[in-house]
Amino acid sequence: MAQLTEKQCVPCRGGVEPLKGEVIEQLAGQLQPGWKVVGEHHIEREFEFKDFRQALDFVNRVGEIAERENHHPDICLGYGKAVIQLWTHKIHGLHENDFIVAAKIDALSPGMETRQ
Repeated sequence: MAQLTEKQCVPCRGGVEPLKGEVIEQLAGQLQPGWKVVGEHHIEREFEFKDFRQALDFVNRVGEIAERENHHPDICLGYGKAVIQLWTHKIHGLHENDFIVAAKIDALSPGMETRQ
């Protein structure tokens, strides 16, 4: 099976069921620690940085991934932190695309601190 970072997002036009249960657990298990599955609806992770500039640089790199994959997270940027939330709006829940983007974000930040 291909690793999530090797996959590309496939456009979701709706009409598919959101992921549930064991499928979510299996995909979440392929991500770095710090990602939380919230109510089987979305995944989120908070990243910490030394200052605003580092957080902003990180957010811009996340934006580049989002544009390449045509799958866009919700991002909250603050001084020394960035919170990333992913879910597929068209299905009001989780899709494999969310985990693909999360894994690619993880590749930007190996060993990065996460607020728990």
